[in-house]
Amino acid sequence: MKKILILGGTAWLGRTLCEQALARGHEVHALARGSHEFAAGVQPIVADRSLPGPYEAASAHHWDLVVELTRDPAQARGALEALSERAEHWVNVSSCSAYADQSTPGADEDNDVLEPLPPETPEADYDYGRAKSYGEYITMEARGGRALVVRSGLIGGPGDPSGRSTYWPLRFSEERRPVLVPNDPRNELSVQIIDVRDLAAFILAAGLAGLHGQVNAVGEQTSLHDALRMAQAAGEGDRPSPSGMEPGVSSVPYDLTRLEADDVNVWAGPRSLPLVPPPGPEHAGFARRSDARSLAMGLQRRGLEETFVDIVRATPAGAVASLNSGLSPDEEAALIAVSSG
Repeated sequence: MKKILILGGTAWLGRTLCEQALARGHEVHALARGSHEFAAGVQPIVADRSLPGPYEAASAHHWDLVVELTRDPAQARGALEALSERAEHWVNVSSCSAYADQSTPGADEDNDVLEPLPPETPEADYDYGRAKSYGEYITMEARGGRALVVRSGLIGGPGDPSGRSTYWPLRFSEERRPVLVPNDPRNELSVQIIDVRDLAAFILAAGLAGLHGQVNAVGEQTSLHDALRMAQAAGEGDRPSPSGMEPGVSSVPYDLTRLEADDVNVWAGPRSLPLVPPPGPEHAGFARRSDARSLAMGLQRRGLEETFVDIVRATPAGAVASLNSGLSPDEEAALIAVSSG
């Protein structure tokens, strides 16, 4: 049994880490403000990391593994100052958004990252990618390189708070037809979704093994076309197609050259087509990161269709309307009218 501290262990990935570590028989502590419920079995450390002295209780222990999830540079620095000497192993969960260049398909971990964002930066100038870059920098500096930086790709699975991975399987699970789907006639667009459960398992296994360095923890590269096909299969399951239609007939393709004119967003957020990558050659490597190092380190991934099936099974009917990404029924109907006209 190992003693593990999750810094920020009550939100989606953090909670999954806690649950998996507990299931493996470890002693798990989570430090968080307590605005979300702690997982059953976790030993909570309630502290606000934006206030003085949040690590006093945690610094009284010796940790086999500390996992840092923050996107806040000041929190990343403060935790290392207080706890690094008390930790055998340390994992900083970063993001592929930390890379300075997104234009090269297959780019690996040796590519440059963005200029780190100093902790003293005004809130108005905050940048997520640069903030994660700082977390990487300060972790490696404080630990003398003896830390693991996990650059996650798009995280998906049941409970995805962003709605990016859940929108399509849940939309196809509805009776409402037709479904507006992005049209990629040349089959050029790509997605890389790593299931939150597989990411958590990798972080724990690699962290406890004491692996060091930077690694892209990303899903298998899949064409957007195939991802949508899997989402449809997961959403429709074994139920008959509406009005006796054959699968695939009840969708309307959307011309992605109309995005700007129709004020439709890509990737995520309101009035969006989730998973559609940003346009332009500067994003040609988006969702196309190398996964070779993570696979060599032992990353194991379930199939994307399995993730989509589990999303549908775990989500109440009608949940599409409450997602943080995608199109509302009225927005979709208006775009279908334009696309069908």
